[in-house]
Amino acid sequence: MWIFFTLLAAFMQAWRNAFQSQLSKEVKVAGVTLARFIWAGPIAALYLGLLYLWNNVGLPHFTAEFIGFIVGASMMQILATGLMVKLFQQQNFAIGAGLAKSEAIVAAILGTFFFGTHLSLLGWIGVILGGVAVFLLSAKQGLRQLSLSTVLLGIASGSAFALTSLWVREASLRLNVGFPHSAAWVLLLVICLQTLVLVGYLVLKDKATLSALIQRPRLTLLTSTASCFGSIGWFSAMSLQAVPYVKTLGQVEIFFMMLISAFWLKEKVKIKELLGLVLIALAAILVMWE
Repeated sequence: MWIFFTLLAAFMQAWRNAFQSQLSKEVKVAGVTLARFIWAGPIAALYLGLLYLWNNVGLPHFTAEFIGFIVGASMMQILATGLMVKLFQQQNFAIGAGLAKSEAIVAAILGTFFFGTHLSLLGWIGVILGGVAVFLLSAKQGLRQLSLSTVLLGIASGSAFALTSLWVREASLRLNVGFPHSAAWVLLLVICLQTLVLVGYLVLKDKATLSALIQRPRLTLLTSTASCFGSIGWFSAMSLQAVPYVKTLGQVEIFFMMLISAFWLKEKVKIKELLGLVLIALAAILVMWE
């Protein structure tokens, strides 16, 4: 089941990144970040409601520790998304999103040292192979062509996404309603908090950016919808499996991104990137086998 949810998340996130990449050409970073959340709340609420119609498990008990993880994950994901949008503005779509996928290795390291995550030898090999593949695929004319600022921005974005994922898993494990309701509650609360924070910021500081989103309803709605379905996949998968395994398998998103880049965004994809795709496939097989 975690494999199914991860593949769903990777596919939907590839589309969300594509929509954000298009939106970033016309809207500021804060606005593009808000587009990810602004219409996702109602979808997440509907999903949670349908789960309760299917199986009413009662309301969860929210502890202070749980709320801390929700706040931390919400703020870190806003930061991660903003950094990734900056990547889109520096490089093309596939490169920007590819650099942000360094989160799998970061999640493995942070998870091992601070969150009690245990990976087997095969698991570590899979995570490392996936990381190597990501860096191969992130080079436009080879690794030497990537600027230090771009690489650092990508690693920062990946690290912020990794912390988001680890805190989401911790929050989900602390609810007493069980899967999939726990993941759905975490998703709804995170999205609602993120939307409130970003809307409040733009109302106070940058109403023009908020207006720019309102003037682009189709692209904003597509971004939010793809984001929400992707988050349902990620949050559900991470409730069932360790984050490094989920994020390593989730790197198949790069395959989806290349297809979108080539056929929808009309960006060139090089034949040499086949090696990176083979490594990602091998990494995915290793973590699924494990």
